[in-house]
Amino acid sequence: MQMSGQMVPFLDQPVMLHSNRDPGTCTMTPAQCAFKTSYWVFWYEADHRYALPTVAFFLVAIIFFTISRAVSYATPQRVKRKSIWSRLVAALRFLSYKSWQIRGWNSHSLGMYLLAAAGAVFFLAMTLGPRPYYWPNTKEISYGSSPPIATRAGFLALACMPFLIILGAKANPITALTGISHEKLNIWHNWVAWAMFVLALVHTFPFIVFHAWKGDLMASWMEGGVWVTGVVAIIAQAWLTFMSIPWIRNRYYEFFKSTHLFMALVFVIFFFLHCDFRMSSWDYFIATAVIYTLCLLYSQCRTYFEHGFNHKASLIAETNDTLRVIIDTKMTWAPGQHMFIRFLTCDAHGFTAHPFTICSVPRGNKQNHLVFYVKQRGGLTGRLMKMAQKSPGVKIPVLLDGPYGGIPNNHLPKFDKNLIIGGGAGAGFTLSMLEDFVHLSGYEDYNAEMKLVVATRDPGMRAWFTQAVEDIAVRHSRSSVIPGLSIHIHETHDQHGSETALDTVLQHPKLDEKTQDTAQERSTTAEIFGIRFFTGRPDLPALTRGFAGQSGASVAVVVCGPASMNHDVSEAAAEAQCNILAGKGGFAREVWLHTESFS
Repeated sequence: MQMSGQMVPFLDQPVMLHSNRDPGTCTMTPAQCAFKTSYWVFWYEADHRYALPTVAFFLVAIIFFTISRAVSYATPQRVKRKSIWSRLVAALRFLSYKSWQIRGWNSHSLGMYLLAAAGAVFFLAMTLGPRPYYWPNTKEISYGSSPPIATRAGFLALACMPFLIILGAKANPITALTGISHEKLNIWHNWVAWAMFVLALVHTFPFIVFHAWKGDLMASWMEGGVWVTGVVAIIAQAWLTFMSIPWIRNRYYEFFKSTHLFMALVFVIFFFLHCDFRMSSWDYFIATAVIYTLCLLYSQCRTYFEHGFNHKASLIAETNDTLRVIIDTKMTWAPGQHMFIRFLTCDAHGFTAHPFTICSVPRGNKQNHLVFYVKQRGGLTGRLMKMAQKSPGVKIPVLLDGPYGGIPNNHLPKFDKNLIIGGGAGAGFTLSMLEDFVHLSGYEDYNAEMKLVVATRDPGMRAWFTQAVEDIAVRHSRSSVIPGLSIHIHETHDQHGSETALDTVLQHPKLDEKTQDTAQERSTTAEIFGIRFFTGRPDLPALTRGFAGQSGASVAVVVCGPASMNHDVSEAAAEAQCNILAGKGGFAREVWLHTESFS
């Protein structure tokens, strides 16, 4: 297929979709010709030998998790109650929960490292396994100007590109198939980027070595074309890869976010020109463009057509560090989900959307309120806080994208015991699960228990959190003690006493003007929810082990907080899986863990 456009820069002419695969007539000896066209080094079939197996490797991983999800949903309850099923699930969960802490750094799970190791073995075998790495060229005999190791590394990197781009999309087919939310896939977006970057370097340096040996390195560079496009592409790729290192990205997040899309566009354009329609190379760009466009259109259609342009966010400064954002809407969502919000503030922030965890639950067909408790961290949140402090209740037009993530398949009501943990900004994350429990507790056949534990260093958190709890009581007309519910709030800032008396729990004005503001009613609200205050950090591993040690129970543990908090709880949950695998008596029959790293 030939395309018009004879003046396209950096591309061979005439421009086609696929280059010619005809190697021509070999003029070397039969043995040399056979060597040149052997399976692993034949240049004209390199895309089939290396790019297609890479695609297959990614697809096998996706299919494995898709099938695992389907089997989990389709398996009858009578099978799930059997010991062999419980042990199989516990083994898989152990791989997912087990991690390590090394000098303050929290590792990813053992399962993630095993899957990453499988990828590393695949890429190392495909890159370093076939021989030779360089053609045995002489001044008289030339097998080709593309070193075999460079050729295969290039096609391996090319095949990574569609998955790299898709893993970075909020709405993507991998999430749809596997049920793994986009924020949890983001680590794979990062790791695939590193794999692709290393392969790009392995692709680049052999050409430098070859042309240095040949003596025409500078002449080749001055010709431009493939060298210029390759250098620009790898510089853009290096920028994207290194700027995505977590501590760099988190520290300069606003700058990272504003430049990431631009540099990604530069990379894709020059990588496209660099490939220069060799064999099927442009097919991978077409596949990437089609799938990513569909992902982008889906999220944009939700923003503009499903949610519309009429939403406004009310900003209320709860404390000097915590901002409450309220958006009236008719949309619905599930506990633990998050939204991407674009605040139309007439500055650079109006061009980017930021994720915030929803701290409320919908109320059926009624007008709903999206509530977010946001920790001020500078940048956009710092600007919003200043606006709220200057004009309390100020309303700002917003665009909504979501909801995304959340508790998979509304898992929590299926468990006998629920342990919900929030740390710092993660305190707001717990509110939606608390309200969902309050709603479900109104049904006679609901016998679950929930313990909610929050740890905070913010002295002002007590006021807004207990006010939010009281609002939940008002919305659900609860005036009696909720069975099975307790809330423990641990304040880690300096103060005296180990436990706060109930008559001083809610020292703040009520939002509901019809409710009498008396110390007696405030104490009643605390008793309804079982609220108790403590100083110092909670012993989360011991707390998790206590829940996991309830004989025969099914236990759900949900945690949102700092990385160290998530690690401590994950370790205790992994230990619980070992007890299930060992078949020890006196322990829960199932312990499920869900972690969130932002709120």
